[in-house]
Amino acid sequence: MKTAFIGLGVMGYPMAGHLAQAGHDVTVYNRTAAKAEAWVKQHGGASAATPAEAARDAEVVFCCVGNDDDLRHVVVGDGGAFTYMAPGTIFVDHTTASAQVALELAGIGGIKEIAFLDAPVSGGQAGAENGQLTVMVGGEEGAFNTAAPLMQAYGKAVTLMGPVSSGQLTKMVNQICIAGLVQGLSEALQFADRAGLDAHRVVDVISKGAAQSWQMENRATTMIDDQFDFGFAVDWMRKDLGIVLAEARDNGAVLPVTALVDQFYAELQAKGGGRWDTSSLIRLLR
Repeated sequence: MKTAFIGLGVMGYPMAGHLAQAGHDVTVYNRTAAKAEAWVKQHGGASAATPAEAARDAEVVFCCVGNDDDLRHVVVGDGGAFTYMAPGTIFVDHTTASAQVALELAGIGGIKEIAFLDAPVSGGQAGAENGQLTVMVGGEEGAFNTAAPLMQAYGKAVTLMGPVSSGQLTKMVNQICIAGLVQGLSEALQFADRAGLDAHRVVDVISKGAAQSWQMENRATTMIDDQFDFGFAVDWMRKDLGIVLAEARDNGAVLPVTALVDQFYAELQAKGGGRWDTSSLIRLLR
């Protein structure tokens, strides 16, 4: 299919690459043009000077940018993707953003007869590079059925969760779980160290039982070794948790642990750790 991909960050760059490798015609846009040029050199396709030009004639337009404001800018701002998108086309947003912005842009798209899918992902940079992301989608079933085979180029699980904004709300649940898990793992590893245990052996044993988690399997060793210069940045997690806590204020959900962990991440930012991996919570305990 003729597609466009807007935003070539650590997630978008490999995701767009998987689309090209699957045989789709991909035109890319990135705020830093040199990165788009590098992508074209590696994967073929074409680059465009604006989101609008990238989206021109595309059947499905994908997007993965930083936050709500970035998303609005590339979709409905000057030179935004909706400018040239035709009725019957589909916009798939992989940004982790608010439920409100998904509803807002879906409403504008509806006027233009453009289907909008909010489709945040989980799995991090490694998942994007390996084509093993989990994609949680909100939107109309018809548009989902058209776009899902394309998303499977980089997604091991692509699931329609409900109407528009359901994808973003599901991603919020995901981030709530991660925040609590990482803090629990940090406390456990600190306890093992203070108790005089071999933390590597402890993890090897308990990862075979009920304590097992993705965070334990993928982050425990680097946490023990105090290595955090990779992965999902604290700055990004704070952005996501801010979205979660704002939504909780609106819907009445009680999130005491999430709010506390958000404060811990603020402490890491204050210590200069904004670009450290989220597993760096353990540094506050050492």
